Order: sequence, then C-alpha cells, then structure tokens
Amino acid sequence: MTTYLLSVHHDLGVTDEWVPEGMTEAEVQQSYEDTGKFNEELKASGHWVFAGGLEPPASATVVDNRQGANVITDGPYAETKEQLGGFWVIEAADLDEALAIAARGSFACKGSVEVRPFQGLA
Repeated sequence: MTTYLLSVHHDLGVTDEWVPEGMTEAEVQQSYEDTGKFNEELKASGHWVFAGGLEPPASATVVDNRQGANVITDGPYAETKEQLGGFWVIEAADLDEALAIAARGSFACKGSVEVRPFQGLA
C-alpha cells in the first residue's frame, strides 16, 4: 500500500467567504453530508489514515524564517481565487486506486482534488 495526500481545492466566491463559488448554502450543507458519508466509506474500506477540513483562508498565518528573517504575515500564503479547503491521507494499492478514491471525494465535497504520494511511505 502507498500513502497518498488528497488535497481539496475550492474556488472562493468574490466575497472571500468560505463558500465555494456558485454554491448555495443548501448545496454547501449537502456537500458536508456527502463528505461525511464518503469519510465513513473510507474508514470501512480500510483506506482511511487521517483527514481534516480547514478554516477559511483568512484565518491563516504565514511564517517565513528563511535566512532568519522571521516574517509573520496574516492571511493565506498565496493570494489566489482557489484555496486549499481540506485533505485526506489515505492508503491505496496504487495510483489508479487513489485516483478512483479521489474522484469519489471530489464528487462528495464539490471541489477539485489533487493526488500526491508521500515520499518514503510506500
């Protein structure tokens, strides 16, 4: 089994609220329910390692201590419309299985999901 990070990315609305662009509040609530069911499926199938949702990008703090600069900045690292919303850490037999799991996760959470293997955790 290989360990993969499935990171969820959402396009934020123009108000920078933590609501994916174009989704109603009812659709957001449904995505939370669908994601909860998906999480339970991952646990039951043995693929689950860990997962978590993140607070809105505005809650982020960036620390940059390269060369001892010790710069601390409020807000997200990147000023971009698309932000990281959460993640799953899973175990899968191979990339094809991880991609199939990511497709189900993307459908549940209504966001794009990037799939990346961890170094040295195969």
